[in-house]
Amino acid sequence: MSAKIYRPAKTAMQSGKAKTHLWVLEFDQAVPRRIDPMMGYTTSADTRQQVKLLFDTLEQAEAYAKRENIDYRVILPKEAKRQVVSYTDNFRYSRLQPWTH
Repeated sequence: MSAKIYRPAKTAMQSGKAKTHLWVLEFDQAVPRRIDPMMGYTTSADTRQQVKLLFDTLEQAEAYAKRENIDYRVILPKEAKRQVVSYTDNFRYSRLQPWTH
């Protein structure tokens, strides 16, 4: 039984950082998925894939995994690089490309 511990990134539909401060422990797929011959949808016998455990800190998630004898890997989050640009730079005289509508 193995799992990954990560902090989710914000979705493309978000402008804020809601739901990105918690750490998630998610189990890896143990049994491959298969296509149901009757209905055609994808199914799996592994119910642990459906479980996502939320923790406030990375240390709590690691302690839980160690206590339950779960092999885990930690995926550290990448911090966003913000480029500070002023709105007035759009109208700068030395601008390389002309600003038009």
